[in-house]
Amino acid sequence: MTNLRALLVLAFLFVPAQLTAQTLENLPFDKQLQLAKVGDVDAQFAVGLAYETGRSGQPDEAEAAKWYRQAALQGQVDAQYRLAKLVTKGTKGLKKDPATGLKLFADAAAKGYAPAMNALGLIYQTGQGATVDPKKAAEWYRKAADLKFAESENNLGMLYLEGKGVGRDLGEAFKLFERAAAQGDGWALNNLGGMYEMGWGSPPNRDKALDLYRQALAKGIVSAQANIDRVSTPPASP
Repeated sequence: MTNLRALLVLAFLFVPAQLTAQTLENLPFDKQLQLAKVGDVDAQFAVGLAYETGRSGQPDEAEAAKWYRQAALQGQVDAQYRLAKLVTKGTKGLKKDPATGLKLFADAAAKGYAPAMNALGLIYQTGQGATVDPKKAAEWYRKAADLKFAESENNLGMLYLEGKGVGRDLGEAFKLFERAAAQGDGWALNNLGGMYEMGWGSPPNRDKALDLYRQALAKGIVSAQANIDRVSTPPASP
């Protein structure tokens, strides 16, 4: 598909030089669409993303799914993952099909794609798309966590904290939250703050907890504000 892209780029040789240096992501949507229509897999993914996000002019998830499907058929795993998400929830013009979504996630996970592994973990944890199976959820979270996928590190940490699908282990939960927080995951920052506040997996440290809650709030975790308010309030006198 690189040759096809090169042929189309030749058509733009007479425009200012800086245009030809643009990356695919920075090309105007209509140029991306031209490339996608002649089979360029990266352009097909970019067009799907543009339709999904509305960069095409108006969001159209059914049209996004069409282009993701074409890219996925050429082995583009990120397109397969995004297609799976759309198919699982369904949208206007796209039938909801959790079973197909599960298959697409599983195939992407088998290719080593960490976000798909995390998606499978969520499916088995919540039962939205498959029978609830905390042990399977933990297994998939572990696979993604081993690839340093922050969201899965946090999710697996919660399972260890609650003892679901794995034995309750506060030390392991602390380590997983710490790893995810180091990558800037908002929920992990909030959860690690809770561990320091409660003294779970580490000696209690209210100052550290407060700092982590503030970082979580800055990441958009609104519920961290209640934690900040609680920790900031001096303990009542005996």
